[in-house]
Amino acid sequence: MHDTLVLAAGCVLWRVSPSDDTLRICLVHRPKYDDWSHPKGKLKRHEDALTGALREVVEETGYRAVPGTELTTLRYQVGDRPKEVRYWAAEALTGGFVPNREVDRILWLTPDEARTRLTQPRDADLVDALVRTLERA
Repeated sequence: MHDTLVLAAGCVLWRVSPSDDTLRICLVHRPKYDDWSHPKGKLKRHEDALTGALREVVEETGYRAVPGTELTTLRYQVGDRPKEVRYWAAEALTGGFVPNREVDRILWLTPDEARTRLTQPRDADLVDALVRTLERA
């Protein structure tokens, strides 16, 4: 039994749609797991969580982002190991997606579409947290 905590970080990546000025959230599709999720990944040794979250966004989506409010931290089991993933709201700036080994597709969805598309129900809570954060801004 391994009980070493896996530390990870990610972002709920968002932008305002250039076509209709609505909020869009970026979800990534990972073919290895055939799932839709927010961009996230394990932290490198000695890497702080926010740096890791922004690195994962670039690696998985091709977009640089400006971090905003820290959102919910999710805790769950992966196999026999506990995992903790810290998330931030992050506004997409420049960049563009190129399919890679880890992520083969991304989608920019409305909050309602994102909630429905996400594979893990726990990830939908992050959409709600982002919407609340942006409404307060």
